[in-house]
Amino acid sequence: MALYGALFLALLVGAHAELPGCKIRVTSKALELVKQEGLRFLEQELETITIPDLRGKEGHFYYNISEVKVTELQLTSSELDFQPQQELMLQITNASLGLQFRRQLLYWFFYDGGYINASAEGVSIRTGLELSRDSAGRMKVSNVSCQASVSRMHAAFGGTFKKVYEFLSTFITSGMRFLLNQQICPVLYHAGTVLLNSLLDTIPVRSSVDDLVGIDYSLMKDPVASTSNLDMDFRGAFFPLTEKNWSLPNRAVEPQLQEEERMVYVSFSEFFFDSAMESYFRAGALQLSLVGDKVPHDLDMLLRASYFGSIVLMSPAVIDSPLKLELRVLAPPRCTIKPAGTTISVTASVTIALVPPDQPEVQLSSMTMDARLSAKMALRGKALRTQLDLRRFRIYSNQSALESLALIPLQAPLKTLLQIGVMPMLNERTWRGVQIPLPEGINFVREVVTNHAGFLTIGADLHFAKGLREVIEKNRSVDVKASTAPPPSTAAV
Repeated sequence: MALYGALFLALLVGAHAELPGCKIRVTSKALELVKQEGLRFLEQELETITIPDLRGKEGHFYYNISEVKVTELQLTSSELDFQPQQELMLQITNASLGLQFRRQLLYWFFYDGGYINASAEGVSIRTGLELSRDSAGRMKVSNVSCQASVSRMHAAFGGTFKKVYEFLSTFITSGMRFLLNQQICPVLYHAGTVLLNSLLDTIPVRSSVDDLVGIDYSLMKDPVASTSNLDMDFRGAFFPLTEKNWSLPNRAVEPQLQEEERMVYVSFSEFFFDSAMESYFRAGALQLSLVGDKVPHDLDMLLRASYFGSIVLMSPAVIDSPLKLELRVLAPPRCTIKPAGTTISVTASVTIALVPPDQPEVQLSSMTMDARLSAKMALRGKALRTQLDLRRFRIYSNQSALESLALIPLQAPLKTLLQIGVMPMLNERTWRGVQIPLPEGINFVREVVTNHAGFLTIGADLHFAKGLREVIEKNRSVDVKASTAPPPSTAAV
């Protein structure tokens, strides 16, 4: 009995589990590009290594090594892979680090000093980034694992005391190698948990789209990695800014991601677009009122002629009043995605009235309009943009079939009004688009849109418009002194 109860509870929880409205997959095709940019960032981070001064005495010789700086990173072999549980693993083998330091030597009353170049050979680094979802639904680097080792050091000593330095080189290079081993992992830990997290902070979670609505891109669970890709599920829901706690139930088909040919894939369900249209509807944005000169002259004359019988019976003060044409969407529009294309269905009321000055308006007619729009999606940079086109249009009366027949002459003029006056306004807004949850400095290029039953996918490649260092320095808000202390290095000395 307990087994049946547990099974029923599991089915109940699964039935009420919220589905994502947006999914993103990063494939292994993107790793080479990410690795190139990441290695540039890693080289810049290694240049920040600070090594304590190395002092010592050997016989009557006193030496001091100071101002050690990493000048370059030379790679022989490097790999960046997805790994289950660890998410991202970077492995560098047989690399070398160029260094420069200041030398000082004292022997009795003889002193020698200057700068010298050195190299750390056989550098191996293995570091992994574990990605997770924090309490706010933001993606974070939750842990950094690291193993680093330097096999050998070489310093090109010269000058009068060359033989002395060569005698002392074993002590000097061994000490420097030990200190360098201890500094690599803390630098990588700081780069992952502080600097890369400041980059991930540029991904929008809950942000405003315009003055009326916002969008929720919170992660619904931790990112899931396989050997070939990294999948992320986002809520992908719009909301009115005046009702930030409002939520549209997601009853749409869950978007699926199967492809792996491009660097990245983004998938949107019908819920993503439905929540946008319902948010604008609740915000009162889906209505339009044209009065007087705003009504096209030809349409004004046609409407007055169509309702001449009603107008002629009115008082002279009302007959010549400005005409008012009002369109008001009656219910939230709905999006339908099929392999053949994407359509949006709209039902609205059309009210025609006269507006005499300082008097209540006089309604001439009220009708219902059904319209079907085709929607073409495109991804430009980081913005999802939509181009709308009016495909079907019908007006009818709710009063009688006879009145619906009388409205037939208005069908073509009103459709022209929508195409010329209303659709450009809609497209001006929808073509501005809404941002996709990507970090700053990364854009989509060469995108391809594919429709499925209930969702659409966009495959694209990635382009770094800005370097990681540039974005991090611009957006970094974390105080380095307040950052969490790194764990002990696991460097092999």
